[in-house]
Amino acid sequence: MSKDFFEVVSSRTSIREYDPAKKPSKQDLTEILEATVKSPSAWNLQHWHFMVITDSNALERLLPIAYNQRQVVDSGAVIAVLGDLEANKNVDDVYNPLVEAGHMTSEVKDILAGQINGAYQNGVFARDAAYSNASLAAMTLMHAAKAKGFDTCAMGGFNAQKFIEEFKVEDRFVPVMLLSVGTAAKEAHASDRLPLDQVTTWI
Repeated sequence: MSKDFFEVVSSRTSIREYDPAKKPSKQDLTEILEATVKSPSAWNLQHWHFMVITDSNALERLLPIAYNQRQVVDSGAVIAVLGDLEANKNVDDVYNPLVEAGHMTSEVKDILAGQINGAYQNGVFARDAAYSNASLAAMTLMHAAKAKGFDTCAMGGFNAQKFIEEFKVEDRFVPVMLLSVGTAAKEAHASDRLPLDQVTTWI
């Protein structure tokens, strides 16, 4: 780990006022997402899907769904982080290349597939896994954006059902959060964190 990483973490804040003239390009967003998909996930099933919204008309449609938070239209890009409720369907895509490369036997793959598909019989497990693993990716995305000089704001305040209907989200996915990505027009107000000893237990 380098000092640069800690600088990124320390400087990342939730930005709500953006400069509409300094929007991230498709290349910028692609590079951010390329880093994002390196995030860890349970069984490496990669329980995420990203809906990248940059079209101005689409952002205007999103605005009321996100309770009129201005960063939705001013940032220039909103990435909807979706959690995969059927990530077990990724088993072959994830593990077949490992078997073909000799890094895993087909027997081990079959054992893992059985464990995974067994776990996904439980709908509560599937939903929890979708949220927790997609959230890991969301945090990576925010740090990657900051490392490239962009700012973000994670938004849990939106009408998920209306988002699903308006943007035709497949039943397989659940909206976890919206992330605005852009260039700050104004620094965020200072915010403190609870003391480390208050949120940490050493055993």
